[in-house]
Amino acid sequence: MPDQTASEHRAQERRVPVVVLTGHLGAGKTTVLNHLLQRPGGRIGVVVNDFGDINVDAGLVVGQVDEPASISGGCLCCLPDTGGLDDALERLTHPRLRLDAVVVEASGIADPLTLSRLVRFSGVERVRPGGVVEVVDAVEHFRTVDTRERPPARLAAASLVVVNKTDRLPRARREAALARIERRVREVNPVAHVVGSAHGRIDPELLFDVACGEDPGDELPLAALRRDAHADDHVHVGAATARSPGTVDPARVIDLLEQPPPGCYRIKGRVTVQSAGRLRGYVVHLVGRSIHISSSQAGRAGSELVAVGMHLDVDRTRARLEDAVAAPARDLPIRADGFRRLQRYRRLST
Repeated sequence: MPDQTASEHRAQERRVPVVVLTGHLGAGKTTVLNHLLQRPGGRIGVVVNDFGDINVDAGLVVGQVDEPASISGGCLCCLPDTGGLDDALERLTHPRLRLDAVVVEASGIADPLTLSRLVRFSGVERVRPGGVVEVVDAVEHFRTVDTRERPPARLAAASLVVVNKTDRLPRARREAALARIERRVREVNPVAHVVGSAHGRIDPELLFDVACGEDPGDELPLAALRRDAHADDHVHVGAATARSPGTVDPARVIDLLEQPPPGCYRIKGRVTVQSAGRLRGYVVHLVGRSIHISSSQAGRAGSELVAVGMHLDVDRTRARLEDAVAAPARDLPIRADGFRRLQRYRRLST
């Protein structure tokens, strides 16, 4: 691996996750987006599509979003090339904005698989994939979208499926309705995470890191008022952390990323590997089943991993993380394939 400058390392570490938000017309994409914008201290960039009604809450956009970017030309997947999206991502991921994430809200007829590929193969160096969130209408799904023998192909592209509007179903039917939709998702996407939602409320920490737990003092309390109005609908994610002062066995780290603990949607962190007598640092991210690894400066040994997910067995997950960052045993050889696997993901990520 060629040596990199300090500025190149910092640029790789500052990559901004781009979350693709999709769903059929009326499923509640904009409701989910508006909820994400209510996160205190979170700095979110938004790319919207001019096709159809966008209706992102203007107050939230003004108060929380640094620079909304609009892409013209209809459905994103019908653009003649990636230029329109890349131009928006280039602006929104500029370091001066210090954004925590960018959300691309697609039109209701956009193809999620095409959109995810546009992000994954974007020419913008500061971008990394943040997952594909498909919003499903719990009430109308089987009357509007899932009407054939095979489940809709759009479900196959999702890393997270949000079954929205569960509050509009009678309590006695909610669990069965959610289970029925999840079974259909599993037919085409065995690894997607499925979560129920009312009023589009999902914990933002499931999708991106947040800056702080309080609203900045110089902003209008619009977000706080809206959060309070629906506090009972909010289900928080679970999280587990493990740290190590030394180097790690890269094979254990890759094993963890390829086979994450049950209920784990995201893993993030930094690890230090010793190779050919040198310390090499890496930033690792897992979203759904998508692995992204980039190089980082490694001035000294030290590693840390955090796992986030719904229905997470925190103790079991922490044990897996601790095993991954544990120092290699002195009397056992490090698996030779570990560094090669890590480097392969790094190359695929760049």
